[in-house]
Amino acid sequence: MTTEVHVPNDALRAVRIGLRMSQDDLAKALRRAGAELGEPNDASKRLVQRWEAGISRSPRPVYVRALERVTGMSPESLGFAPQVPLARVHGDGRGGHDMAPSPEGVASASAEAKPVPQTAEVNYSGVWLSRYEFYSSGRDDSFEGRHYVVLVQHGNRLTARSLKGASSNPDSPLSLDLTVDRNVVTGTWTEQTAADGYYQGACYHGAVQLLVEPTGRRMAGKWVGFGKDFDVNTGPWELRLMDTSTSKVALERYSVPPE
Repeated sequence: MTTEVHVPNDALRAVRIGLRMSQDDLAKALRRAGAELGEPNDASKRLVQRWEAGISRSPRPVYVRALERVTGMSPESLGFAPQVPLARVHGDGRGGHDMAPSPEGVASASAEAKPVPQTAEVNYSGVWLSRYEFYSSGRDDSFEGRHYVVLVQHGNRLTARSLKGASSNPDSPLSLDLTVDRNVVTGTWTEQTAADGYYQGACYHGAVQLLVEPTGRRMAGKWVGFGKDFDVNTGPWELRLMDTSTSKVALERYSVPPE
């Protein structure tokens, strides 16, 4: 008999923690969002627990829309399986048909994956200062992007999401999905720029590789990504540990733009 293995949804957990919400807080916010959207839902703490545990990877469209309203992020960015396009049929974004909930006990492809063995000797969960440098050809100058991010670790996987209001450029949420192998951290990054900013809401993404210092309090390396002219760019990137706590008090302290 095969035992079903569920991979925890660390992306959703990191976003929830970054919003300074408990699982019950998120459920209440989803119910309020549903009422505001004219689509009442029955979100509960138990449902949020199932999502974060990876038991359910395909929330119904009514929950997807509530999640987007509460977090401002797409379901894919929240660690859920890609949504069926039918859920966005009409121009109002509400969708013409709701898909029936997935049968209980049916795992998604990602949920069927075997757990990755723990290879990191240190737990890197906490609040980190993310800092990267980039060159803007349009402005012929170099700039720096800074975010306070909450990092959640599960095995050798690291998931980081910027705290709300904690970026040097307003409304530019950052996410990092990483894997740690001893002192080498490798993964991808995504940043959604502000709609009224210089890059007019463009979403940029790429790869990053960092080396962890022996203290475990700093990671430094390089990022690679594409520019607006589809040229490949690179630059330095570092993460510095600010606080090992992810309590509400700690998160509130860092929910401000980095100096």
